[in-house]
Amino acid sequence: MSRIKEFNLPDLGEGLTEGEILAWLVKVGDVIELNQPIVEVETAKAAVEIPAKWAGQVQAIFHPEGTTVEVGTPIIAIDTDPGAGPIEASTTGAPAADLPAPSAASLAAVEVAPAEGAVEPGLIGGPAPGGRTAVLVGYGPRTTAAKRRPRKGGTPVPAQAAAPAAPPAPAAPVAPAAPVAPTPIAPTNGHGRAGGPVLAKPPVRKLAKDLGVDLSALTGSGPLGSITREDVQRAASGTPAAAEPLTVAAPATAAASFGADREQRIPVKGVRKLTAENMSRSAFTAPHVTEFLTVDVTRAMKALDRLRGRREWRDVRVSPLLLVAKAVLLAVRRHPMVNSTWAGDEIVVKDYVNLGIAAATERGLIVPNIKDAGRLSLRELADAMTDLVQTAKAGKTSPADMSGGTLTITNVGVFGVDTGTPILPPGESAILAFGAVREMPWVHKGKVRPRQVTTLGLSFDHRIIDGELGSKFLRDIGDFLADPEAALLAWT
Repeated sequence: MSRIKEFNLPDLGEGLTEGEILAWLVKVGDVIELNQPIVEVETAKAAVEIPAKWAGQVQAIFHPEGTTVEVGTPIIAIDTDPGAGPIEASTTGAPAADLPAPSAASLAAVEVAPAEGAVEPGLIGGPAPGGRTAVLVGYGPRTTAAKRRPRKGGTPVPAQAAAPAAPPAPAAPVAPAAPVAPTPIAPTNGHGRAGGPVLAKPPVRKLAKDLGVDLSALTGSGPLGSITREDVQRAASGTPAAAEPLTVAAPATAAASFGADREQRIPVKGVRKLTAENMSRSAFTAPHVTEFLTVDVTRAMKALDRLRGRREWRDVRVSPLLLVAKAVLLAVRRHPMVNSTWAGDEIVVKDYVNLGIAAATERGLIVPNIKDAGRLSLRELADAMTDLVQTAKAGKTSPADMSGGTLTITNVGVFGVDTGTPILPPGESAILAFGAVREMPWVHKGKVRPRQVTTLGLSFDHRIIDGELGSKFLRDIGDFLADPEAALLAWT
């Protein structure tokens, strides 16, 4: 039985097919224990730590930090019996920093226990025993090639499919050529070389497309004859380019515009990518309606102060959002159709509320949810909300905690915003925006007085919730916040 075992990126659930390696928690040569966290991986929903499947010594790390790998792709090799001595006719793997071009000298054969139905890798440099294909560990035959892309920008590079049968002989050293003075380049079609592709950066190509300029007809003024934004703008305005010879060493000059060096490119991936996809799908699938209600919440704020003063609540995080969540849960009991999903030819009304709380984190907006929140007491709800927010801020929310939500609250008031028109999370029929609580002049008992006031914004799926139902649901939430103690007595 093989001592060296490859650990594949496991199925992280919820239909996820790939993950980005954020950080390796071990290095080649480390002795690890069973279930010890070895790598932190970011999926489209969360960052999770993956534990080791076996105890032993790390022999090879196949993908560096910042690489996106598919589920089922080998990511690390572990010697499960390091005390048995050195591995015959092989050496250990190369560290991640040496990838993706490991040498045969640094990465020799590591015979790996194959997955069921897979081709077992053999040794580098020729046929393996038993007629197996000779491949490099971690780069064996797969039906689909894993994609590698750097953490910041860059073009995805397919993983190496197999090692060469033998390392190529080193090339003979070449004496450096004598320096050559820059010479003028004859005008061409903008790429400095007749017949080649047009040399221009993506922003310049987009600008040319927007302005209707044919890049192949331009003479580039940038380095090596590349086309600049100024070249495109001159062509669009009909201004002729200056008739000056262009040399290889001539730098591009920009007088009144900015180049790519002053632009930042942020790859759209992980949480941001999933959020964009979900919001786009929801916005153009469910017909949204948003209603607003401004509420005097002075009594609610006083009730919170009394709650904080109780001995059993002194160590509990008590915020206005707690009362909003309780109001939503009680209003759902009175209007259960709000807590439902459109399923094409039927509406699924749910007898449980997985209450989502939108949380802004360093990795983007996520919406974990409290499972079966309607069954919790006020104290249990407060504890669950505290745990949810702390876990989200720490980046430890699991994919399961962000799935299965039925109704969501987004607290935009923490940013000083009065309210908003939130977009429904996919599969939900209502989302409530809770705005900032402000002291404002308000008519109270026939006189204008300073009162604590907030504005609620309820977006709902008009296929399920009509104006009457949405209005009643929002009105009930407002009534609870206007006098929570009276509502608790009347509704429970």
